Amino acid sequence: MAERSEETLMEKISEKFRGSDSSDSDDDKSKLKPSQSSLKSKINRLFGRERPVHSVLGGGKPADIFLWKDKKASAAVLGGATAIWVLFELMECHLLSLVCHFLIFSLAALFLWSNAATFINKSPPQIPQLSIPEDLAVNIALSLRFEINRSLAVLKEIASGRELKKFLAVIAGLWLLSLIGSSCSFLTLLYAVIVLVHTVPFVYEKYEDKIDFYWEKAVIEIKKQYAVFDAKVLSKIPKGPSKDKKH
Repeated sequence: MAERSEETLMEKISEKFRGSDSSDSDDDKSKLKPSQSSLKSKINRLFGRERPVHSVLGGGKPADIFLWKDKKASAAVLGGATAIWVLFELMECHLLSLVCHFLIFSLAALFLWSNAATFINKSPPQIPQLSIPEDLAVNIALSLRFEINRSLAVLKEIASGRELKKFLAVIAGLWLLSLIGSSCSFLTLLYAVIVLVHTVPFVYEKYEDKIDFYWEKAVIEIKKQYAVFDAKVLSKIPKGPSKDKKH
Protein backbone atom coordinates (compact mmCIF):
# COMPACT_ATOMS: atom_id res chain seq x y z
CA MET A 1 0.00 0.00 0.00
CA ALA A 2 2.81 2.37 0.84
CA GLU A 3 4.46 1.71 -2.53
CA ARG A 4 1.18 2.42 -4.39
CA SER A 5 0.63 5.66 -2.47
CA GLU A 6 4.17 6.74 -3.30
CA GLU A 7 3.58 5.95 -6.99
CA THR A 8 0.35 7.96 -7.04
CA LEU A 9 2.09 10.89 -5.36
CA MET A 10 4.90 10.77 -7.91
CA GLU A 11 2.38 10.68 -10.77
CA LYS A 12 0.53 13.71 -9.38
CA ILE A 13 3.77 15.64 -8.96
CA SER A 14 4.86 14.80 -12.52
CA GLU A 15 1.47 15.84 -13.88
CA LYS A 16 1.75 19.17 -12.06
CA PHE A 17 5.19 19.76 -13.52
CA ARG A 18 3.92 18.90 -17.00
CA GLY A 19 1.00 21.26 -16.60
CA SER A 20 3.25 24.06 -15.41
CA ASP A 21 5.67 23.41 -18.30
CA SER A 22 2.86 23.50 -20.83
CA SER A 23 1.46 26.70 -19.32
CA ASP A 24 4.93 28.24 -19.36
CA SER A 25 5.39 27.22 -22.96
CA ASP A 26 1.99 28.73 -23.83
CA ASP A 27 2.98 31.93 -22.05
CA ASP A 28 6.26 31.99 -23.95
CA LYS A 29 4.41 31.52 -27.23
CA SER A 30 1.96 34.28 -26.35
CA LYS A 31 4.91 36.52 -25.52
CA LEU A 32 6.62 35.67 -28.79
CA LYS A 33 3.56 36.33 -30.93
CA PRO A 34 3.21 40.03 -30.12
CA SER A 35 6.94 40.48 -30.51
CA GLN A 36 6.79 39.03 -34.02
CA SER A 37 3.79 41.17 -34.88
CA SER A 38 5.55 44.22 -33.48
CA LEU A 39 8.54 43.46 -35.68
CA LYS A 40 6.27 43.35 -38.71
CA SER A 41 4.63 46.60 -37.70
CA LYS A 42 8.02 48.26 -37.32
CA ILE A 43 8.83 47.71 -41.01
CA ASN A 44 8.64 50.98 -42.88
CA ARG A 45 6.37 50.40 -45.82
CA LEU A 46 7.19 51.75 -49.27
CA PHE A 47 6.61 55.55 -49.48
CA GLY A 48 5.17 55.53 -45.94
CA ARG A 49 2.25 53.33 -46.96
CA GLU A 50 -0.10 52.28 -44.15
CA ARG A 51 -2.94 50.75 -46.19
CA PRO A 52 -2.96 47.56 -48.28
CA VAL A 53 -1.82 47.78 -51.89
CA HIS A 54 -5.35 47.15 -53.15
CA SER A 55 -6.76 50.20 -51.32
CA VAL A 56 -3.76 52.36 -52.31
CA LEU A 57 -4.57 51.68 -55.96
CA GLY A 58 -8.11 52.95 -55.41
CA GLY A 59 -9.85 49.65 -54.79
CA GLY A 60 -12.63 48.32 -56.95
CA LYS A 61 -12.27 47.06 -60.50
CA PRO A 62 -9.10 49.00 -61.49
CA ALA A 63 -7.16 47.65 -58.50
CA ASP A 64 -8.36 44.12 -59.30
CA ILE A 65 -7.05 44.52 -62.86
CA PHE A 66 -3.67 45.93 -61.79
CA LEU A 67 -3.14 43.19 -59.18
CA TRP A 68 -4.43 40.38 -61.43
CA LYS A 69 -7.33 39.56 -59.12
CA ASP A 70 -9.51 39.40 -62.25
CA LYS A 71 -7.17 37.51 -64.55
CA LYS A 72 -9.43 37.65 -67.61
CA ALA A 73 -9.82 41.43 -67.48
CA SER A 74 -6.11 41.96 -66.77
CA ALA A 75 -5.10 39.72 -69.67
CA ALA A 76 -7.61 41.48 -71.94
CA VAL A 77 -6.27 44.96 -71.10
CA LEU A 78 -2.63 43.94 -71.45
CA GLY A 79 -3.34 41.98 -74.63
CA GLY A 80 -5.25 44.88 -76.16
CA ALA A 81 -2.45 47.31 -75.34
CA THR A 82 0.08 44.91 -76.85
CA ALA A 83 -1.99 44.55 -80.02
CA ILE A 84 -2.29 48.34 -80.40
CA TRP A 85 1.44 48.80 -79.86
CA VAL A 86 2.33 46.10 -82.40
CA LEU A 87 -0.16 47.53 -84.90
CA PHE A 88 1.04 51.12 -84.73
CA GLU A 89 4.72 50.71 -83.85
CA LEU A 90 5.93 47.49 -85.45
CA MET A 91 3.58 47.42 -88.45
CA GLU A 92 3.70 51.26 -88.71
CA CYS A 93 -0.03 51.73 -89.31
CA HIS A 94 -1.46 55.25 -89.16
CA LEU A 95 -4.30 56.02 -86.80
CA LEU A 96 -6.30 58.20 -89.22
CA SER A 97 -6.08 55.63 -92.03
CA LEU A 98 -7.05 52.80 -89.69
CA VAL A 99 -10.08 54.69 -88.35
CA CYS A 100 -11.20 55.60 -91.88
CA HIS A 101 -10.87 52.00 -93.11
CA PHE A 102 -12.80 50.71 -90.09
CA LEU A 103 -15.62 53.21 -90.69
CA ILE A 104 -15.74 52.37 -94.42
CA PHE A 105 -16.03 48.65 -93.68
CA SER A 106 -18.65 49.16 -90.94
CA LEU A 107 -20.83 51.53 -92.98
CA ALA A 108 -20.62 49.32 -96.09
CA ALA A 109 -21.57 46.20 -94.13
CA LEU A 110 -24.55 47.91 -92.45
CA PHE A 111 -25.70 49.48 -95.73
CA LEU A 112 -25.60 46.17 -97.60
CA TRP A 113 -27.29 44.35 -94.73
CA SER A 114 -30.11 46.94 -94.59
CA ASN A 115 -30.75 46.67 -98.34
CA ALA A 116 -30.48 42.89 -98.39
CA ALA A 117 -33.03 42.60 -95.59
CA THR A 118 -35.76 44.02 -97.88
CA PHE A 119 -35.20 41.27 -100.47
CA ILE A 120 -35.30 38.38 -98.00
CA ASN A 121 -38.36 39.77 -96.18
CA LYS A 122 -36.59 40.44 -92.91
CA SER A 123 -36.55 43.53 -90.79
CA PRO A 124 -33.44 45.68 -91.24
CA PRO A 125 -30.93 45.70 -88.37
CA GLN A 126 -31.63 48.15 -85.59
CA ILE A 127 -28.66 50.50 -85.29
CA PRO A 128 -28.38 51.78 -81.70
CA GLN A 129 -28.40 55.50 -81.03
CA LEU A 130 -24.88 56.43 -79.93
CA SER A 131 -24.36 59.57 -77.87
CA ILE A 132 -22.12 60.79 -75.08
CA PRO A 133 -24.06 61.52 -71.85
CA GLU A 134 -23.90 65.12 -70.72
CA ASP A 135 -23.08 64.20 -67.10
CA LEU A 136 -20.12 62.08 -68.20
CA ALA A 137 -18.71 64.84 -70.38
CA VAL A 138 -19.13 67.45 -67.60
CA ASN A 139 -17.49 65.21 -64.99
CA ILE A 140 -14.52 64.48 -67.26
CA ALA A 141 -14.11 68.20 -68.03
CA LEU A 142 -14.30 69.15 -64.33
CA SER A 143 -11.80 66.45 -63.31
CA LEU A 144 -9.40 67.53 -66.05
CA ARG A 145 -9.75 71.18 -65.02
CA PHE A 146 -9.09 70.33 -61.35
CA GLU A 147 -5.95 68.32 -62.16
CA ILE A 148 -4.58 71.02 -64.47
CA ASN A 149 -5.16 73.76 -61.89
CA ARG A 150 -3.54 71.68 -59.16
CA SER A 151 -0.50 71.01 -61.35
CA LEU A 152 -0.16 74.70 -62.15
CA ALA A 153 -0.38 75.57 -58.44
CA VAL A 154 2.36 73.05 -57.63
CA LEU A 155 4.58 74.43 -60.40
CA LYS A 156 4.01 77.97 -59.11
CA GLU A 157 4.96 76.92 -55.57
CA ILE A 158 8.11 75.21 -56.83
CA ALA A 159 9.13 78.17 -58.99
CA SER A 160 8.80 80.55 -56.01
CA GLY A 161 12.14 79.31 -54.64
CA ARG A 162 10.95 78.19 -51.21
CA GLU A 163 11.08 74.41 -51.71
CA LEU A 164 14.56 73.48 -52.90
CA LYS A 165 14.01 69.73 -52.53
CA LYS A 166 10.87 69.77 -54.66
CA PHE A 167 12.59 71.99 -57.23
CA LEU A 168 15.50 69.58 -57.62
CA ALA A 169 13.17 66.56 -57.74
CA VAL A 170 10.97 68.11 -60.43
CA ILE A 171 13.96 69.20 -62.52
CA ALA A 172 15.47 65.70 -62.29
CA GLY A 173 12.13 64.09 -63.19
CA LEU A 174 11.54 66.36 -66.19
CA TRP A 175 15.10 65.83 -67.41
CA LEU A 176 14.72 62.04 -67.12
CA LEU A 177 11.35 62.21 -68.89
CA SER A 178 12.89 64.25 -71.73
CA LEU A 179 15.63 61.64 -72.16
CA ILE A 180 13.05 58.86 -72.32
CA GLY A 181 10.87 60.86 -74.74
CA SER A 182 13.78 61.49 -77.10
CA SER A 183 14.62 57.79 -77.30
CA CYS A 184 11.11 56.41 -77.90
CA SER A 185 7.71 57.49 -79.17
CA PHE A 186 4.76 58.50 -77.01
CA LEU A 187 2.89 55.28 -77.82
CA THR A 188 5.87 53.16 -76.76
CA LEU A 189 6.15 55.15 -73.53
CA LEU A 190 2.42 54.70 -72.86
CA TYR A 191 2.67 50.97 -73.53
CA ALA A 192 5.66 50.70 -71.16
CA VAL A 193 3.64 52.45 -68.45
CA ILE A 194 0.73 50.02 -68.95
CA VAL A 195 3.08 47.04 -68.69
CA LEU A 196 4.70 48.44 -65.53
CA VAL A 197 1.30 49.10 -63.95
CA HIS A 198 0.30 45.49 -64.60
CA THR A 199 3.55 43.99 -63.28
CA VAL A 200 5.09 46.15 -60.53
CA PRO A 201 2.09 46.22 -58.11
CA PHE A 202 1.56 42.47 -58.57
CA VAL A 203 5.21 41.64 -57.83
CA TYR A 204 5.31 44.09 -54.90
CA GLU A 205 2.20 42.61 -53.28
CA LYS A 206 3.67 39.10 -53.63
CA TYR A 207 7.09 39.97 -52.11
CA GLU A 208 5.97 42.87 -49.94
CA ASP A 209 8.00 42.19 -46.78
CA LYS A 210 11.29 41.57 -48.60
CA ILE A 211 10.96 44.66 -50.79
CA ASP A 212 10.06 46.87 -47.81
CA PHE A 213 13.05 45.55 -45.84
CA TYR A 214 15.56 46.40 -48.58
CA TRP A 215 13.76 49.67 -49.27
CA GLU A 216 14.21 50.72 -45.64
CA LYS A 217 17.95 50.00 -45.83
CA ALA A 218 18.21 51.98 -49.07
CA VAL A 219 16.35 54.95 -47.56
CA ILE A 220 18.72 55.03 -44.58
CA GLU A 221 21.73 55.09 -46.91
CA ILE A 222 20.16 57.78 -49.12
CA LYS A 223 19.47 59.95 -46.06
CA LYS A 224 23.10 59.66 -45.00
CA GLN A 225 24.34 60.71 -48.44
CA TYR A 226 21.80 63.54 -48.63
CA ALA A 227 22.89 64.86 -45.22
CA VAL A 228 26.46 65.06 -46.51
CA PHE A 229 25.31 66.74 -49.74
CA ASP A 230 23.12 69.17 -47.79
CA ALA A 231 25.96 70.15 -45.46
CA LYS A 232 28.46 70.69 -48.27
CA VAL A 233 26.33 72.13 -51.10
CA LEU A 234 22.65 72.91 -50.38
CA SER A 235 23.23 74.79 -47.15
CA LYS A 236 25.49 77.24 -49.00
CA ILE A 237 22.87 78.14 -51.66
CA PRO A 238 20.95 81.36 -50.87
CA LYS A 239 17.22 80.81 -50.47
CA GLY A 240 14.35 82.97 -51.71
CA PRO A 241 12.16 85.16 -49.51
CA SER A 242 10.17 83.15 -46.99
CA LYS A 243 6.39 83.15 -47.03
CA ASP A 244 6.09 84.10 -43.33
CA LYS A 245 8.25 87.19 -43.68
CA LYS A 246 6.56 90.23 -42.15
CA HIS A 247 6.70 93.52 -44.05
